[in-house]
Amino acid sequence: MPPLSNHYAAMEAEIGQWMASGGPGFGDWMLRVHRFQRENNPVYRAFCAGFPEPDRWQDIPAVPVSAFKTADIRSFPAGQTIRTFETSGTTGGRPGRHHFCSLALYLQAATRGWILAGLPAGSLLAIIPHAREAPHSSLSQMAAWLGLRDRFFFNRREELFLELAASPRVVLFGTALAFLDFFTWMGDRSLVLPEGSLAVETGGYKGARRELPKAELYRQFQERLGLPPEFVWNEYGMTELSSQFYTRGVGRPHLSPPWARGLVVDPSTGREVNEGESGILRLFDVANLGSVCAIQTRDLAIRRGEDFELIGRDPAALPRGCSLLAEELLT
Repeated sequence: MPPLSNHYAAMEAEIGQWMASGGPGFGDWMLRVHRFQRENNPVYRAFCAGFPEPDRWQDIPAVPVSAFKTADIRSFPAGQTIRTFETSGTTGGRPGRHHFCSLALYLQAATRGWILAGLPAGSLLAIIPHAREAPHSSLSQMAAWLGLRDRFFFNRREELFLELAASPRVVLFGTALAFLDFFTWMGDRSLVLPEGSLAVETGGYKGARRELPKAELYRQFQERLGLPPEFVWNEYGMTELSSQFYTRGVGRPHLSPPWARGLVVDPSTGREVNEGESGILRLFDVANLGSVCAIQTRDLAIRRGEDFELIGRDPAALPRGCSLLAEELLT
């Protein structure tokens, strides 16, 4: 496989240093990455042909997330691809695919973003498949970076229950559907996890046959595991991104890492809505150097200052994502 171009390697190194520093400059970096991608990504260059060159990061053209299903979106030669993650479980044809020529920025975004959110390193118990069992799952790869190989308990409910009953402080990580499945399996049993324990659930059900409103699911965390809502976190991310957004409890906004932002826009105008108004969520991610840095999602959100409160998925969206993959494997 040919080495990365000097330009790409230099950009990746500079972005990594900036992300590690935690300094200002998000807007400038977004515009730099956008120009790089406009020059080196044929699909994105064609998409941008109808848009003027932006002067602000908010005006960078955002590719619809559905484009990852219909086109190979790369800002590097296809022959340099080392890993492809897929939106497993997507119905209606080919899944969305996110290609990488390097995992360095993705690794940095996943691990540093976790720490900046205030989540503890180590002691992670995952109820999703390990990356070795699900090599095309970006969520499994993220969990593999955060946890140990022998701490994955997907579809091993009895072993997980016994582990939780005997463990000191833990961080329990999984999809909303995986937690619901585990709680259903527990029946009348319950646990009280040690002080300092918490759970991180990774989002909605996305078309799965079973689902609960978020508030009800969080009540089950308290009833089944002794975890009040404020000790339950939500990680919001997607296969097409490299970065994640976190919140805790119910009714709080998702906070962005310094290298990513969410913009809530009016679907009829594409302009940012006013504070407290709802719209479609548009995501900007400097760490997405190898594909596109601006993505138009199908998710609804409320603007909360520079952050956003997630409402849920556009009802017209197709079932997709990690929760649907979990349902397929569980059944």
